[in-house]
Amino acid sequence: MTHVRNEIPAKYKWDLTGIYSTEAEFEADYERAKAYIADFPRHRDTMTKSAKGLYEALQASIDLDRVITKLYEFAFLSSDLDKSDNKYLALSDRIMNLANEANSASFFLSPMLVKIKDKTLDTWYAEVPALEEFRRTIDLSRRYRKYTLSDDKEQLLADIGICLGTNAKVEGIFSNADLPFGKIRDEEGKLVELTDSTYVLRLTSKDRRVRRAAFKKLYETYKQFGNTFAALLGNTVKERTTLAKIRGFGSSIEASTFNDEVTPVIYNNLIDTVNRNMQVIYSYFNLKKEVLGLPALHMYDLYTPLIPDCTKEYSFDEAVDTVIDTVRILGDEYADTLEDGIKNKSWVDVYPTKGKRGGAYSAGCYDTQPYILLNYNEKIDDVSTLAHEAGHSMHSYYSCKNNTPQDSNYTIFVAEVASTVNELLFCHKKLRESNSREEKLSILNQLMETYKGTLYRQTMFAEFERDIHAMTESGATLTQELLCNTYYNIVKKYFGTSVVCDKEISMEWMRIPHFYRSFYVYKYATCISAASAIVRRIENEGEAYIGKYLEFLSCGGRISPLDSLKVAGIDMSDPSVVDAAITDFAEAIAMFRELY
Repeated sequence: MTHVRNEIPAKYKWDLTGIYSTEAEFEADYERAKAYIADFPRHRDTMTKSAKGLYEALQASIDLDRVITKLYEFAFLSSDLDKSDNKYLALSDRIMNLANEANSASFFLSPMLVKIKDKTLDTWYAEVPALEEFRRTIDLSRRYRKYTLSDDKEQLLADIGICLGTNAKVEGIFSNADLPFGKIRDEEGKLVELTDSTYVLRLTSKDRRVRRAAFKKLYETYKQFGNTFAALLGNTVKERTTLAKIRGFGSSIEASTFNDEVTPVIYNNLIDTVNRNMQVIYSYFNLKKEVLGLPALHMYDLYTPLIPDCTKEYSFDEAVDTVIDTVRILGDEYADTLEDGIKNKSWVDVYPTKGKRGGAYSAGCYDTQPYILLNYNEKIDDVSTLAHEAGHSMHSYYSCKNNTPQDSNYTIFVAEVASTVNELLFCHKKLRESNSREEKLSILNQLMETYKGTLYRQTMFAEFERDIHAMTESGATLTQELLCNTYYNIVKKYFGTSVVCDKEISMEWMRIPHFYRSFYVYKYATCISAASAIVRRIENEGEAYIGKYLEFLSCGGRISPLDSLKVAGIDMSDPSVVDAAITDFAEAIAMFRELY
């Protein structure tokens, strides 16, 4: 259901005046950023000459980043509430332009850091102890010594930064604001508008006619614009592969994983491990076909709840109380902070409204509170989504609370761990406490869907993404036909013979925005693997382990993502972590089958 925004009570909407209460405040920060940018080039001549000069340059960089990030959060959060509002689209453009100006003005920072000799740095750390606060920043830049270009080339890349990443922006506006999906007839035969955000909801309908109609209508629309989406994604991939080549990386996947402080080995181990365990996902699809009593399981049947209880509705207030009760195991500070944020500080924008960005996310920065975007439709999956996004927000809360601004941002490689921990805790707690066979089956259904969607589906996306980047690097052009055929072949492998892979699913890549963030999706799968291991230890070891988990949340970006997971006792270089998560999935399937 799409709500009318001005009729929604204030407690269910963001109050962005906490970032800027007036337009004048926003413009004052904008001008402050412009002044920082104008002043920044002077550090080029001083940062390599003395410890004091280096410290001042790094501090100036953080000051500039903080004000631009705050401006960015306000502009883009505002824009996501209504993608058709040209005012905030224009404001977002201004901030992106400002960010590119900042990148251009400060481009020399990393290349100059690379040039400082190790012995000189050691002396400077002793000379200006405050420089220690930037040791991690310095070390991260110096990792790129091999991939740093000449000053004039670095300046050129910084100057053209404004032209990069625009395909993702176009795709976002087109998909969320301009793409018309038309209408279908609902369960009562009434014509209803189909949107990308309500599509999955329609796929959970008990009425197979509605599911099929939504599936056919959605991809009927995408098919009309296949060449456009192919051009957008193809240009994105070409952009990433070209930049990787310019910097001297062997491939775009090598460049992306280097940035994550991991290697392609972890990426490929994930895909290989999942591919070796396809029988587990096949057994899930066989179970689904049996329970639903269908002669053939089609792609539009995959989101159908296995049992009626999955259609139970939960008010948002009920969802909040359920999530807070779930995370109470992590301690009162965790639970009380989250409860206060949701109930009293407008952390969450709850309901779908016209023009609002689809999906869900957690945002915010060092100088703002967390902000959670939902499109809440009162299903158990929406409660799980709230738990998930709350995990992100609390990870950010602990990271910002326990680190300096420069070390407060945890990397994307671990970004989905805390969120998935909350999801799994939610399912496990409900499963343990339920006295109802039907409710237990509902919860197991949710748990199986989480593993199917996060471990297998995201790995499927990762395999597709790896392959299309490799195709581009070998000289292929990513046409609509090539993308559809490549995607379809991978889908058939992941769904096996138990599912009819309707031809329309070959176009699904068109509606996955994460493909515009190169090599992002694999982290969902590695993170659920880490999260599964963490949840097992939380539940088995209790307080003795929970302190280690909270310490992991507090690491921020001050150590590498792999090292931060080791704080929680998880070694992601070991493929057995993924194997164990698959075992958890298999156990959930077996439990459901036995109980059913």
